[in-house]
Amino acid sequence: MPKIVTLGEVLLRLTTPNFQKFEQANSFNANFGGTEMNVGASLVKFGFEATHVTTFPNNLIGQKAKAFLRYLDFDTSNVVLEGDRMGVFFLETGAVMRASQIVYDRADSAFANLNPDLFDWEKILAGADWFHWCGITPAISEGAAKACLDAVKMAKKMGITVSSDIYYRSNLWKYGKTPQEILPELASYSDIILASRKNIEEIFSLKVTVEKGKFVEACKLLMEHYPNVKKVIDTDRVQVSASHNQYAAKMWNGEELLETDYQDITHIVDRIGTGDAFLGGFIYGQVVLKDDFQSLQFGTAAAALKHTIEGDQNLVTVAEVEAVMSGDKSGRLRR
Repeated sequence: MPKIVTLGEVLLRLTTPNFQKFEQANSFNANFGGTEMNVGASLVKFGFEATHVTTFPNNLIGQKAKAFLRYLDFDTSNVVLEGDRMGVFFLETGAVMRASQIVYDRADSAFANLNPDLFDWEKILAGADWFHWCGITPAISEGAAKACLDAVKMAKKMGITVSSDIYYRSNLWKYGKTPQEILPELASYSDIILASRKNIEEIFSLKVTVEKGKFVEACKLLMEHYPNVKKVIDTDRVQVSASHNQYAAKMWNGEELLETDYQDITHIVDRIGTGDAFLGGFIYGQVVLKDDFQSLQFGTAAAALKHTIEGDQNLVTVAEVEAVMSGDKSGRLRR
């Protein structure tokens, strides 16, 4: 059974019910979510073992969050209960032409105040096939950035594949460092990076000068400066409305550009976590299918299905993803 290890903050998610606006809501649906954890949760459904490394407050909410990870079948032996506060995000789910909105309340959370020396990465990564991190984590605090750097260094030393979602939130960087000061070193230990051409130019100070094929040129420049990077992937979303999106993916693997067709996704239930669902599906494809184009196809089909599921996690099976890949999008009742 393949094993993935992920690191990142898990937030309490409070969602307005029945597509209500914040001003209408008298109650919220409570759940938990976090981009790296969401990736691991997908892979648990696909038959992987998953360990999530994080810090929760040492109180009843932190204990509930840890229990939620156990419910998802994560190994929680490296969840630290320390600190006083759980990060929160509030979600107002949009519909048709009205966009969804998110409000974050995550300052001074237990994860932001984590002590990176609490994690023995050689022990945590023992037996792992894959380590995944996201650009949000090193944005949160110096301690979180240090923990992430310790993890990728040890993973590389142990010969473990490292993937990174380099998309970052610029408004999170409030501890005196910029993404350009932190992310390039972290990315240098990654084998696979999810990034856009714009990300590559902004984060790595690389300038694309060609008029056509800008994504490929950016990938080539990135690989030239960071030879550990073997593949660069990205997704493309066409937003017809809040309820109707189209979703595709592409990859430069050092030799050729691979691109999927668009998945047409109507009547969206919940688009939060869909990028994480893509990554979970893509990683499954790399480890199990061992084919780059099939990895992209599996990832886009998994992401399409996530749009139909409420909550942050993609709770679908391999068989359900394979059905979408084969063209079965009828939604017929199964008995």
